[in-house]
Amino acid sequence: MRKRIVAGNWKMNKTYEEAVALVSEVVNMVKDEVTGNTEVVLCPPFVYLTTLKQYIPAGGRISLGAQNCHEKASGAYTGEVAASMLQSIGVEYVILGHSERREYFGETNAQLAAKVDAALANGLKPIFCCGESLDMRENGDYIGFVKTQISESLFHLSPEQFANIVIAYEPIWAIGTGLTASSQQAQDMHLALRQHLASQYGEEVAQNTSILYGGSANAQNAAELFSQPDVDGGLIGGASLKSRDFTTVVKANN
Repeated sequence: MRKRIVAGNWKMNKTYEEAVALVSEVVNMVKDEVTGNTEVVLCPPFVYLTTLKQYIPAGGRISLGAQNCHEKASGAYTGEVAASMLQSIGVEYVILGHSERREYFGETNAQLAAKVDAALANGLKPIFCCGESLDMRENGDYIGFVKTQISESLFHLSPEQFANIVIAYEPIWAIGTGLTASSQQAQDMHLALRQHLASQYGEEVAQNTSILYGGSANAQNAAELFSQPDVDGGLIGGASLKSRDFTTVVKANN
């Protein structure tokens, strides 16, 4: 049975005091209110990872994730963070290929393949993001486009390596716009991606891969989105910045 996951991507938000308050609230709400087997991943900015790790109970349902890592092991890359650094402070997951990284920083499928390799080599579990723009959705082969993102960045992996990958489908047109894919649109894409994984790795691997929805899921629409058979949770942006909203989303995934 594949894992159900809700990951909170805080992006570039929260001061130190706000970050400590938020993680404390989420930890307590999840402990008191969340049943079932959903794993929660919190992905704050790099500068808070070490501190916030101390607030997350060891061995529980909450894990710590980073928002990015560099593809190189070390070197003269001012301002960058290596996968080994993240692993050394207890980070378990890392978001790779988020649409904002692709758009603002020019990350390519080939570069992301190298980042995936670096993450896996250091024992991190990549949350690999893929998705299409509004123009591609309306005028192009958007399913083929997203399949290519996956093929070029992930299909060099062995089945054993791929077992550590989480996919996050994020329709770019539904990020920060207030728009959300309908539950049927999400299901259709998730099913197409799962079939694409099966074509490369076989049905067992495809059925064991968690595919998250990452397009403006929130406390109001999460239950409907997560009810779809191929939607295994969400990569949550804005709603992850409010503890009550985020906990409501987590509870919707049980």
